[in-house]
Amino acid sequence: MADDIIQDAPRTIVVIGGGQAAGWIVKTLRKEGFDGRLVMIADEIHLPYERPPLSKAVLSGDADIDTVRLVNTDDFAALKVEAWQPDCATSIDRAARIVHTASGREVRYDRLVIATGGAARRLPESLVRTAHVTYLRTLDDAVTLGSRLRQSQRVLVIGGGWIGLEVAATARKLGVDVTVVEGAPRLCGRSVPQGVSDFLLELHRSNGVDIRLNAALLSIDDRDEGVRATFADGSTLDADFAVAGIGLTPHTSLAEYAGLEVNDGIVVDEFGATSDPYVFACGDVANHPNAWLKRRVRLESWANAQNQAIATAKALMGVRAPYAEIPWFWSDQYDVNLQILGDIPAGVEPAVRGDLQARRATLFFLDDGMIRGVIAINSPRDLKLARKWMGQGRAVDVATLVDAGKALA
Repeated sequence: MADDIIQDAPRTIVVIGGGQAAGWIVKTLRKEGFDGRLVMIADEIHLPYERPPLSKAVLSGDADIDTVRLVNTDDFAALKVEAWQPDCATSIDRAARIVHTASGREVRYDRLVIATGGAARRLPESLVRTAHVTYLRTLDDAVTLGSRLRQSQRVLVIGGGWIGLEVAATARKLGVDVTVVEGAPRLCGRSVPQGVSDFLLELHRSNGVDIRLNAALLSIDDRDEGVRATFADGSTLDADFAVAGIGLTPHTSLAEYAGLEVNDGIVVDEFGATSDPYVFACGDVANHPNAWLKRRVRLESWANAQNQAIATAKALMGVRAPYAEIPWFWSDQYDVNLQILGDIPAGVEPAVRGDLQARRATLFFLDDGMIRGVIAINSPRDLKLARKWMGQGRAVDVATLVDAGKALA
């Protein structure tokens, strides 16, 4: 990353993006005493908001923009941010340090933060021959999708990852029949071991979801007032409409065109700095060195969007405290809260505390007596203790971990 440490204090900071990471950048800058010009360029009209509720409370109608906002309107006004919304940054002139926008505006920066997040990954155009396939990424997406669910009887969910399963759980809460199709042999196969995949499968089937694994989708076509999906085995499936949750594509094109290093995200150091000392990046779009994982990673999580942004904002102000947190992710489905902390290595058998079938268990993944990763199912206290021990580098006794008859503390 940039070896040059710029000494001059910035007077104008520009933030490209208007999501959670961007919101925490502007909040932290003001908290840390930045009193210069602060410009936020965002293509959504809404003030910064949190995304986890979109597939749950917003989708079900239990929450709205006022509930999920990072900062209320009055408090945001007090931050004195020039919010260029809706607008879109179209190019960065790094030599002149100017950002150009789609509306024809331009602004010169002393420091620039790219917090552009990403977009829902789209199904190949060759597969989709209908307008009735939707995606979930923004607040407006969630409101529209929730309204459509409440008017439907059957929905097809394409993708058995976290977003797909959360949408399925919310749809069932609304009384909609749900079929989830997943091309892989198990659910959430890239992030959890077989036992947890099996747990998720049973959880959804027990709640009335039709889940089909190893489902090779050939096409989605219009049929009457809905859609028909056709699969490689010759089977078909009809629904009122389809929701695709097949991952995120990070918004890196702006950085690429500006000549910044990009490799599965914008490459940054532990302070959020790119290869240009005047340009930083954070959130879903940033690829950073993670001290706990001991490798580079691009994280798509609420915790990363918030905490990496806080560290980056402080670095902009000259406070160089490296972002080195243990990765943390959670998902709520039906009556289950599932949390993942740290590294979940493939092929390592966990030490299990509790009972997965009873929907209360903690899986500990150990390396040389140290906890490297945890999956907690309805056991937040276990995860809280594990986080403390992991941060301390404390060795643990496996027999104690798995003895549910004794309190972990």
